[in-house]
Amino acid sequence: MNSLLIILDGFGEGDPKDPGNAQEIADMKFYKSLKKNYPWTLLSCTGHAVGLPERVMGNSEVGHFTMGAGRVVFQTLEMINKSIREKTFFENKIFLNAIKKAKENKTAIHLLGMISDEGVHAHINHLFALLELCKQENFTNVWIHAITDGRDVHERSVKTYLHQILEKTKDLGLGTIATIIGRFYTMDRDTNWDRTKKAFELMTKGIGFESEDALKAIDEAYERGDETDYYIQPIILDKKGLIQKNDTVIFFNFRTDRAKQISQMFNGENFETKYFENPTQFICFGPYSKISPVIFPMTKVKNNLGEYLSNLGKKQLRIAETEKYAHVTFFFNSQVKEPYKNEERILVNSPKCPSYAEKPEMSAYELTEKIIEKLTPNPSLKKEGNNEFDFIALNYANGDLVGHSGDLNATIKCCKVLDECLAKLIPEALKNGYEILITGDHGNCEDMLYPDGSAKPAHSMNKVPCLLISDRFKNAQLKNGKSLQDIAPTILELMNLKKPKEMDGESLIFFKFPQ
Repeated sequence: MNSLLIILDGFGEGDPKDPGNAQEIADMKFYKSLKKNYPWTLLSCTGHAVGLPERVMGNSEVGHFTMGAGRVVFQTLEMINKSIREKTFFENKIFLNAIKKAKENKTAIHLLGMISDEGVHAHINHLFALLELCKQENFTNVWIHAITDGRDVHERSVKTYLHQILEKTKDLGLGTIATIIGRFYTMDRDTNWDRTKKAFELMTKGIGFESEDALKAIDEAYERGDETDYYIQPIILDKKGLIQKNDTVIFFNFRTDRAKQISQMFNGENFETKYFENPTQFICFGPYSKISPVIFPMTKVKNNLGEYLSNLGKKQLRIAETEKYAHVTFFFNSQVKEPYKNEERILVNSPKCPSYAEKPEMSAYELTEKIIEKLTPNPSLKKEGNNEFDFIALNYANGDLVGHSGDLNATIKCCKVLDECLAKLIPEALKNGYEILITGDHGNCEDMLYPDGSAKPAHSMNKVPCLLISDRFKNAQLKNGKSLQDIAPTILELMNLKKPKEMDGESLIFFKFPQ
């Protein structure tokens, strides 16, 4: 049988009585009818279930990675934490050589990264470890370029983290905050190069709002109209800390998707000119640069779902809009960039707007039309059912990206849109011989308010639903207590294929009572 995986990004299973549950308020009638008429279960998508430290919320990167791998792979956050615990972090030759070179050349080291503690893209403890490393090596010419969060943590919480940094630098006697800027600019992944350029020019030219006090600078930003930490406009605190061409930058963000553009701008990747003459001057925590040193490379995964299906001669389709295209391709394929043989990809452009609360439908309607076109049988194909694709993976980004706006009303609207799209897509997929798995990669849109009633733009710790839409297995049951690693083995069972020995996950299908 052919299989369709629908990933509802940021779509967890929340408390129906929660006033911040946008799904429940949206009254997704079609989605509810699927849960009523087909088997479904809940899957773990946080902490150890996706290779993260215990009690750490999941995210799109690790969710897609785990689904595609069919096993739990320790993620970069846990690798870094382990290296700090075991002290190998402080013996890393790339770090030590960079400090040695800076000493010899009497140049500065700049620590760039997001300063929060949820561990989605970076962790403030990793900044502290770098400062401690500089202290260990008696190196004091250290500057910090802080990226403010406002999405994975409280919208206006950056002063807490800045205070921690100020205390740490005071205790160690080294390190000065040179610049502050929101992740909206530094961590864009949707080719809004104008945003990336603002971050680059802040750190290299000092173009931004000037202030001498980090904490007061944040108050001034709010007064200027920067609604949340996510949108903090460029702030320059000390022009002596600007990044010079002979300096070294250590970028301590570890997640790849939102670190690429600013890295490319420094390294000259895809640009006619480059800032640094030597790529070793820009050191990366994760594999988001082709030419710079990477401290924590990703574990190689053999026989993930995409590779395994390709080796069996199966044809695949991956489809998403810009914001989640990398997740349904690169991350789902265990961070392999190039498509496998017989893997086709479709990218639908995400709308250009400062906040997806302005356009909660995003590109969901266009995605639905595109995939329905691809579901239509082709009589010229000499294969069972005449379907072009044996496996399709589709991502709807709305629940996550609109949810991140913190706007409950907009998120309710996006859930209504998702319900419309499912109501149109599912019957077409069934009619054309596809069995369907619907799941989320992590929670978000079902948990839009903090207990105090304030807007919550962050992911949740909730499990995600997993529905099996299949006439063949309509009376089956799905196992409880499972996780995202079991998605790939379930798809293989739907396709009547054995799972490879490398996959630790297992099929979710329990009692098989064909209709």
